[in-house]
Amino acid sequence: MKTRDVVIFSGQQFAVPQCIQRIDHQSTHGWQLRYGGTKLFSDHSQDGSGAAAALAEATKALLSRIATLPAPSRLQRRPSGNKGSGLPVGISGPIVRQRASSRVRDCSFAVSLPRFGGSPRGRSVYIGTENTYTVEKYQAALAKAVALRESAEEAYQRAATRAKRAEGKALKEQLKSIIAAAPAAKAPKAAKAAPKAAAKAAPKAAAAKPASKAAPKVAVKAAAKAAVKPAAKTAVKAAVKAAAKPAVRKAAGKAAAKSARA
Repeated sequence: MKTRDVVIFSGQQFAVPQCIQRIDHQSTHGWQLRYGGTKLFSDHSQDGSGAAAALAEATKALLSRIATLPAPSRLQRRPSGNKGSGLPVGISGPIVRQRASSRVRDCSFAVSLPRFGGSPRGRSVYIGTENTYTVEKYQAALAKAVALRESAEEAYQRAATRAKRAEGKALKEQLKSIIAAAPAAKAPKAAKAAPKAAAKAAPKAAAAKPASKAAPKVAVKAAAKAAVKPAAKTAVKAAVKAAAKPAVRKAAGKAAAKSARA
């Protein structure tokens, strides 16, 4: 698989394989994979510092798709707009001709059979002569022509996929250093994320400090209450005793007076 040199907006130059395109548009910076569908691998930076890691990830994804998906086919899938016969792609006719050794004309279909890496091969499918031609023979010959075309397309697709996967293996060897750079390029991102996590945790820790400061205050208040309770109880008992003494004295005086009278 061929590679090309691409210089991005930051001045960095990269060897980029086919099927990967550079996207630099306003706030979008990354590499777009175009094989078996499209996918954007973003730089995750505005200065191009993440371009190497993004290219490594895009290249990995490309190699994975090449190894698992069929190769894109360049075969024509639909008839041309100017084809008036209504026959499938690669089939034309019926072609009517008269051979030199024959007195009657015959007709047949012409089928183009694609070959990967080579020129298409032509094949003729006989229908019948003027005397033997029928609708049933026409339909049977057309079915045979379609089957020949489909078989050739399948062989073409298999050959194209084998060739593309061989290119993928060669590309993997060629770009080993670029692909291996992906984990190393991710490490600085993790290092950058650590200070951010610490910064997020700092406000929480700061919010928790007042609670620890408040703890001694709560303890002092609780101790004061505990100290006040025994004092209050003692004061109440003393007051009760003080109030009870005069009443006891009065009762003792009355009892003494009664005994004297007696």
